[in-house]
Amino acid sequence: MTGENPGTTPIVIDPLVRDLDGETARLRAAGPLARIDLFGVPAWSVTQHAPARKLLTDPCLVKDINAWSLWTSGAVTRQWPLIGMIDTGRSMFTVDGVEHRRLRIKTTQALTARRLHALRPDIERLTAELLDDLDAVGGDGAVVDLKSRFAYPLPMRVISELMGVDRADHPMLLGWYTAFFSVLTPQDERLRVIDEMDVYFTELVRKKTAIPTDDLTGALIRADDGGEPLTEEEVVGNLKALVAAGHETTVGLILNTLRALLTHPDHLGRLRDGDLEWASVIEETLRWDTPVTHLLMRFATEDIQVDDTLIRRGEAVVLSYRAVGRDTAFHGPDADAYDPTRPTSHRHLAFGHGPHICPGAALARLEAIIALPALLTRFPALELAVPVEEIHNLPVLTQNDLASFPVRW
Repeated sequence: MTGENPGTTPIVIDPLVRDLDGETARLRAAGPLARIDLFGVPAWSVTQHAPARKLLTDPCLVKDINAWSLWTSGAVTRQWPLIGMIDTGRSMFTVDGVEHRRLRIKTTQALTARRLHALRPDIERLTAELLDDLDAVGGDGAVVDLKSRFAYPLPMRVISELMGVDRADHPMLLGWYTAFFSVLTPQDERLRVIDEMDVYFTELVRKKTAIPTDDLTGALIRADDGGEPLTEEEVVGNLKALVAAGHETTVGLILNTLRALLTHPDHLGRLRDGDLEWASVIEETLRWDTPVTHLLMRFATEDIQVDDTLIRRGEAVVLSYRAVGRDTAFHGPDADAYDPTRPTSHRHLAFGHGPHICPGAALARLEAIIALPALLTRFPALELAVPVEEIHNLPVLTQNDLASFPVRW
């Protein structure tokens, strides 16, 4: 029987994200499945497009942490730094099958195309507000951090307005999610942050249950078509996960697209001349420089054979979307190159695939396709204020999260 080579040395995923390109290359070189080490915990990393698509729809690979042998045996506990990204409470992100469909359909009932269309003027208004703020602090060669001034606050303002969260709470929410994702946060502090988020979102849901509102939170509370309505715990779980996924993904998409364009002036010129569509640029960025680096985690309920590798029952599987996006077998021998005319760009897996495909994908695309043209129209001379090699990632293992993005115009 084929299986893993017990002598294979796992690739240690660097929690400080000091060489993302090098790590991506090492994962791809290891084959369709690479043995990895996450803070001392072993797992499989999926690094190629075809097996990723297959495994993302395999019913034997589930989100339920109780299928993980290291968890049920006690080898992994709540003190493991990444546990909060896996054991997030009951939501559509942590269950499978019939229960997942029940929880997801309630969210899709709330996050409708009509609601997103109605949100467009708000996104345009929020973008204009932030561009005005940029105009007030920049210009005449002044260096401005585009992340903290634009790419970071915009998605939080959008998702908060969608959910009906007071803007006064934004700094608190941003602080919580920054601490939650950073691997430098002590685990006791991260667990405290998780508890505080639970209290905050529970109070929000109770308030909007008592006084119904016409926002996403209210819609989730009232989403009772097709069976049993969501419980309070389920609404809270979905909201917490939607804020995390919707906010962080969009920050990465905006900044990664700008980094790609500012370092590929030929593509930027074609975009301005009308020879390239913004949609093509955004899809190629999602493929080439994915907002999510490693998606944690799925667990095998049965042995699963992938080519010459055996994923054993109870083992953990990570989807390494950045490596998958650079798969030369699917995207061509030049997959490491940024090319918005690439015919396979739109077939990336940056938002996942199958039952658990990201429910906020349409919102992230909408924000990017509004914010990016508005930014470059307002500041046509926008340029990086430092060499691109000096732009580094934050110590966030799962997200492609830049520490800062200094620009001037």
